[in-house]
Amino acid sequence: MAISASMVKELRERTGAGMMECKKALVETDGNLDSAVELLRTSGQAKADKKSGRIAADGRVVITIEGQNAAMVEINSETDFVAKDENFQAFAEGVGTAVLASEVSSVEELSAATLADGRTVEAARTELVTKVGENISVRRFSRLSAANHLGAYAHGARIGAIVSLAGGNPDLARDLAMHVAATNPVCIDETGVPADTLERERRIFVEQAAESGKPPEIIEKMVTGRMAKYLKEITLVGQPFVKDPDVTVAKLLQSADATVVSFVRFEVGEGIEKKTENFAEEVAKQIEDSKKKSDASS
Repeated sequence: MAISASMVKELRERTGAGMMECKKALVETDGNLDSAVELLRTSGQAKADKKSGRIAADGRVVITIEGQNAAMVEINSETDFVAKDENFQAFAEGVGTAVLASEVSSVEELSAATLADGRTVEAARTELVTKVGENISVRRFSRLSAANHLGAYAHGARIGAIVSLAGGNPDLARDLAMHVAATNPVCIDETGVPADTLERERRIFVEQAAESGKPPEIIEKMVTGRMAKYLKEITLVGQPFVKDPDVTVAKLLQSADATVVSFVRFEVGEGIEKKTENFAEEVAKQIEDSKKKSDASS
């Protein structure tokens, strides 16, 4: 029986299991959804992946380098405690190696990639979820190849950066990776700033300057100056070099006859809205709700 995408989707919604595991279960049960659910529950897949609804905003960033190629992966967990677990670390390292060894272009494709021990990434992830009792997710990955030199820097396990450098030397490449990790530039230079970002910032600056009540020509100069400052702050070449703030990255590169071709930076959990719970507030709210119901019924 042909297994459709809608069948896989329905099984995932019913069990919370991974896409590849759902498809495999449907194939083995000839498309019978109830039997597939039972199979996943029996194998522990459904039980493990029901944790997937929980927010995984902790974890670690892993950088893997082989020759002129590098890969960086972010693997998420729910707590820092699990992120430090040796099983979690081994899984993260294994995924980094798999990314570098494969040509997958998405996290979905990566889930079917094979680790060194023969398991798929998804199978290893699900086993780890069962073992540690937390939701584990492979969030993202990126690859970079060296123009001439690769620089990599990891700030603990939470921030990682890789830089591809044309010209220069390995030490400069690593220093620039450290700089990227520390300052988090948006792009290499102003040509890489998204047009909508420029438009938004300019609009804000215009509105702020207009409140000064100054003539339009003065306002324009004020906005131009603020935009120039903004671009220096968010672009790699415009920033003061972290190891020598008296020198911009642009001047540092010029003196070394080097150019940054590309860079990538990951920080664990960035952009993920982590749920925070306050037990005292929760109890107070329940008491208040109960009081309201009591007043309404009296």
